[in-house]
This record gives sequence, C-alpha cells and structure tokens, in this order.
Amino acid sequence: MKTNNTLGIILAGGNATRMGPLTKVVSKQLLPIYDKPTIFYPLSVLMLSGIKDILIITKIEDQNSFNKLLGDGKTLGLNIKYVIQKTPRGLPDAFICSEDYIKKKNVALILGDNFFYGQGFTNRLRNSIKKNIGATIFLYPVKNPENFGIAELNRGKIKNIYEKPKKSKSNLAITGLYFFSNEAVKISKSLKKSLRGELEITDLIKKYQNKNKLRYELIGRGGAWLDTGNADQLLDASHFVSTVEKRQGLKIACLEEISLNNDWITKKELKQRILLFKNSEYGEYLKKCQ
Repeated sequence: MKTNNTLGIILAGGNATRMGPLTKVVSKQLLPIYDKPTIFYPLSVLMLSGIKDILIITKIEDQNSFNKLLGDGKTLGLNIKYVIQKTPRGLPDAFICSEDYIKKKNVALILGDNFFYGQGFTNRLRNSIKKNIGATIFLYPVKNPENFGIAELNRGKIKNIYEKPKKSKSNLAITGLYFFSNEAVKISKSLKKSLRGELEITDLIKKYQNKNKLRYELIGRGGAWLDTGNADQLLDASHFVSTVEKRQGLKIACLEEISLNNDWITKKELKQRILLFKNSEYGEYLKKCQ
C-alpha cells in the first residue's frame, strides 16, 4: 500500500483527573477497552488512514510504558517516536512540541482516548487526506452539545464554530480527529491562551476557516464515535467492542491485521508477533489472519 506524506500524532499526555484513582499509576491511554489498551484504537485509525510515521506525545513518567508496549513500531511496519509534553497547554501545543518532526509533512492529530468505528470509515479517512485543503474536521451528532466543541453548518459549509455553547443551533460535535496542513505549527504559535489558560483547538480551526481552507466529514448514523474520558465511557466502549467482536468474530483495532492488509508486514513477520501473544485469545485471532 502506498503511504502518504502525513505524520500521525497521538496525544497521550494529560493528567486524566476524571479517571482517578485509576490514572494515579497508569496513563489513561494504557487502560483497557475490552481486550486491548486504549491507545490501540486511535493508533489503528492512523494506520487505516495509510499513515506509517507516528508520534506519540506523553508525560515523562509514562513514556517507558508506551515504549514497552509499542517500541519503535518496526515489527508493525511503523516508525514510532515519542515526545515529552512537560505541561498540558491545550491541543494545538501538540504541533509546537512536534515541530522538529513535522517539517514539511501534513499532520493527522487524534486524541489518545478517542474511539471510532463504522463501515466505510477507512475509505473516508483516505479520501479525506486526499481532499484536505488545509484542515479537515470530523463531526458527529450528540444530544449534549454543551459539552463539546460544536460546528454549525449552512448549505453544506461550516458557518460557525463554538466551544461548549450553553445554547446551540447545532448538535454536531467536533470529534478528536483532525487533518491539518503543516501550517498548523506556525498558526498554533500565533494563538493566544484562552481564559482557562490553554491554546484551544477551536481557535486553530477558525484560523483555517477564515482562510477558506476548512472542510468537514460527517460521521452519520452508520458510525460510532466514543470519548472514553471517564470510567462510564470507558466501560461503554468496552461493552461495544465486546459485543461487535463476539458477534462478528472479527477484531476491532487489531494492529497486526491492519499492517498485514496494508502490506507493511509479511506473513513471516506476523508469525513473530503471534509468539508474543501465544497464550491469549488475541494470539489465536492472529493465527487466523495468516
């Protein structure tokens, strides 16, 4: 499979205080969604997009754990590197931290606790990268728009963007998946902190909107987007994955299967991965992928 000139960034820092005491000793992105660490799910989205170069932004105390889990990614046909974020300063800070790696590449940013699923989603991801004119956001209808960044549409175009509006004319939440041109670094550096003392992703998106370089993809009824930011949401995601996998006999976010289908690893290399999980259900599933 031909890869693209895009760097994938997974934001896996933050303190995850809403998940305490679970996150006192382990990163939220390493907690399980059913049978896999949470970070497998956003990583799988980048892989399905055709992205091999991955940057994982973590806290200093968590980096060794992520490295132990994923290493440099070579056994998965990936190129994974790690960056320390000393202090969470908002989502656009991810581009500032990653400036030395982005260079002339475009960027796909995904939050480390976000879960996406849906038929045809892979094609939508790859087409979005091809069509991206500056920035692409993914929208999903929610019943509580006051808890999200919201996009208001008018005649197929984005009219307004709001950050957690008390009253909203729209219920389309901006999900934790974004495609940006490499201008994102320069623009992020020009942003001013909000009243809560952070750089806001909605401010970055508005900059692209003002330049007429913003497009969107709507994840409709046939897809699922879950934010696993608290214990209930993490449990809901686990139930969802368990139900789908048991019904279909297919695994969601199986990294080795995606790499094999992308021709990033061979069947011989897959066998080496199987040895790592030889006594698990995951390992048994990998045997069926050969």
